[in-house]
Amino acid sequence: MSLVIHKDKCVGCGVCVESCPFNAITIVERLAIVEGAACTLCGACAKEGVCPFEAIEMVKATKENPDVALDEYKNVWIFAEQKKGKIQSVVYELIGKGRELADARNQEVWAILLGKNVADKAQNLIYRGADKVIVVEDDSLENFEDGIYSKIITRLCEKYKPEIVLTGATTVGRALIPRVAVQIGTGLTADCTGLEIDKESGLLRQTRPAFGGNIMATILCPNHRPQMSTVRHKVMQEAEIDTSRTGEIIIEKIFDDDVFNRSRVIEVVEILEDTVNITEANIIVSGGRAMKGSENFKLLHDLAKVIGGAVGASRAAVDEGWIPYSHQVGQTGKTVNPNVYIACGISGQIQHLIGMQSADVIIAINKDPDAPMMKIATYALCGDLFEIIPELIKQLTK
Repeated sequence: MSLVIHKDKCVGCGVCVESCPFNAITIVERLAIVEGAACTLCGACAKEGVCPFEAIEMVKATKENPDVALDEYKNVWIFAEQKKGKIQSVVYELIGKGRELADARNQEVWAILLGKNVADKAQNLIYRGADKVIVVEDDSLENFEDGIYSKIITRLCEKYKPEIVLTGATTVGRALIPRVAVQIGTGLTADCTGLEIDKESGLLRQTRPAFGGNIMATILCPNHRPQMSTVRHKVMQEAEIDTSRTGEIIIEKIFDDDVFNRSRVIEVVEILEDTVNITEANIIVSGGRAMKGSENFKLLHDLAKVIGGAVGASRAAVDEGWIPYSHQVGQTGKTVNPNVYIACGISGQIQHLIGMQSADVIIAINKDPDAPMMKIATYALCGDLFEIIPELIKQLTK
């Protein structure tokens, strides 16, 4: 079941607001809006005689009677994640793929940019391939808060009706977009590594690893809109810059109801690293269980500094507490696509390989010649990493 508000009948009288025992309904621009996270589908607002205009209805979803008119939805939306005013590189990857999907559907690419003093970044999104950019600016949006951001995006989706919404499978994207999907009442496919338009149905084919990466599952969302996906970083090609492109920038307001949140950010504490972020790095030096302790990761940091790379880790090393989770590569960590990946003492279980196997060159250092990582490596060094790595640092320093 789902709750449907017929916008052609609703006049924003507010009777439904008073009838809801969970405070899940608000009036925005003379229209009743349901906050999906708070709504329990109790049906109190849809009972006969509550709404004098019969604008609220409980609907059972079926293939023959879907909740939404699918033909009303169009365009591909990209959530333009930013940090301190800087657009994150995964956004440009999404715009590149979004452009491809939109062209297949004869539609437009829209980007949605939320933050404080970020309007000057909208033109960069147009240069990358966006046709329109929706900008919402406010002091309350300086730091990401999933409750506030999700309310704004939900409201804008209900207003403009996008067919497809994409966001990066980042910490922000994973916290944000499930809330939006629940509030809208649609599906969400997480951690996609492939997206394409089905030629027969026009549906978005969303491909992601399943069962520990042993199979690739393709998922469709035929009866609800928008079709929503989070996409792994570094698996798609970045859109190129074209400064001759023009587009439209739409400024949307923030409402008082948007900023009501059950929690608030007190302080943002950043982890300062003396090496490069692994998602942006062209060279990554990763350590596994064979590193034997946190103190030994200094070897990897030293090697990374010499070659201008970043330090990564397997889940085993992170679980032991030897290095923070932000360094984890793999299915439950980050997906990377460097030019060179140096795996030090990592056996190479499938969960780790999913996150790094697209590297151009893989160098494995391991005592076990039969380890899975050694078998897929471009170069396999069989031996003691505590002898090999210091020698590498010594030779590379020269």
